[in-house]
Amino acid sequence: MKLVILDRDGVINVDSDQYIRSPDEWKPIPGSLEAIARLTQAGYRVVVATNQSGLGRGLFDMATLNAMHDKMHKSVNQLGGRIDAVFFCPHAQDTGCSCRKPQPGMLLEIAGRYKLELAGVPAIGDSLRDLQAASAAGARPLLVLTGKGAQTLKSGGLPAGTEVHADLAAAAAALTA
Repeated sequence: MKLVILDRDGVINVDSDQYIRSPDEWKPIPGSLEAIARLTQAGYRVVVATNQSGLGRGLFDMATLNAMHDKMHKSVNQLGGRIDAVFFCPHAQDTGCSCRKPQPGMLLEIAGRYKLELAGVPAIGDSLRDLQAASAAGARPLLVLTGKGAQTLKSGGLPAGTEVHADLAAAAAALTA
């Protein structure tokens, strides 16, 4: 099975320092939905792994998060793509959970659910914590320069072997070449 793991905010949709709090605020990055469709059509199972501390902070509720993800699924489906699953950490940063990136728990849960090792599985993110979680779980870290990606690259300290792409569309093109 070919699997790819995507972060959500800053990779698929436009990010906000004030959090994406509603379906109206969820706006795809140009080319990202087409990139997911390309990955799907190339035989990849696409899974999203996203920190959503806005839940734990009370900025939005589960129904709102589900509505945002429903909008994302429908938008991708309209272009012939599919997101197989969305894994999320609802905890605030100070809770010390094992599922919040940079901890690898969420990615290890994905590995368990799909009964596979993550070695070589591309995990695409825009922040250092996305890349650290990928590396800690044994996945292949890919940085996109959308969202916080350009600042992440500038700050340095990327895990060894991190690949850098302009955006999800460029990453998808490289993975499906």
